Amino acid sequence: MSPEIAAGLLALKKRIDAAKIPPSKLDETINVAVWNIREFGKKRRTVAALHYIAEILGQFDLIALVELRDNLDDFGRVCQFLGSSWDLVYSDWMSDAGGNRERTGFLYDRRAVTFNGLAAEVDAPRAKKDTEYLAAQSFWRAPYMCSFRAGNFDFIAIATHTRWGDSLEGREAELGMLADWIDARQKDKSVEDHDLIVMGDFNTPSLDDKTFRALTRRGLQVPDSLLELKAGDVAVKGSNLGKTMRYDQILHLPTAKKRFTNFGGTLDFHVSDASIKQLFPGQEMTRTQFTYQLSDHFPVWVQIKTDIDGERLTQIVQNAKKG
Repeated sequence: MSPEIAAGLLALKKRIDAAKIPPSKLDETINVAVWNIREFGKKRRTVAALHYIAEILGQFDLIALVELRDNLDDFGRVCQFLGSSWDLVYSDWMSDAGGNRERTGFLYDRRAVTFNGLAAEVDAPRAKKDTEYLAAQSFWRAPYMCSFRAGNFDFIAIATHTRWGDSLEGREAELGMLADWIDARQKDKSVEDHDLIVMGDFNTPSLDDKTFRALTRRGLQVPDSLLELKAGDVAVKGSNLGKTMRYDQILHLPTAKKRFTNFGGTLDFHVSDASIKQLFPGQEMTRTQFTYQLSDHFPVWVQIKTDIDGERLTQIVQNAKKG
């Protein structure tokens, strides 16, 4: 590691400290995040940027990764910096323009989180037409779901990157379709788990926008700690570098509400255009160039309680009394 990267990491650590992310406790809590790392894998990052990305990811135990590209070389280098306890479950990519050659992945620290075995892309609902079963509409990029366990808490995580562009009606329809799919799956007798965490870049500009209302029309909720989004102690309006748009969300169903602590927010690794040179000294870098080294989105994070032994024992006692 060069002295310049070491100095940059020291500056970054101050920005991480400002986010006030509490440490997780083994078998008691985990820190969960979603991060859209701008087109990660399309263009090679500098070694410094890969160190910084690893340092940011290492603040959490489970991270939903959005805009992970087909080329995983840079991600592999980040994993080397993170260490051998980290693992990734990821989807295939879509090669057309809508898919943008993107994957979705879940990066997790095996010391805190266990992958339970379920990994699947969410398919759009189909209906029979003549002899075929066809979908009336589609996801631009299929949401990706995996099952995990942390402490005594088993849950399903779904992550996605919703369509972009000017077609707000198409985005609203896609988000509504995801909401309907979740609702139908949760009501099915064979559902894997009723504890659900939904994460991603939904391209929803605000919590009162019609696209967000479509996403939450079947009961998905924002954790209390994210209702007023904060970067450390400062309230902000969004998770983009301009802090104006709430594209990135972590949501849950009412059944999981009590799992979420009062800790949550964003991690501002940018601070200002003038402070870019603290991470990349000697380089004249614009904000746009900076976003292709780190990202144009901040991570959004929450802390989740994973010790539910007491609740399980209480449930057993209550069920026995009912019987």
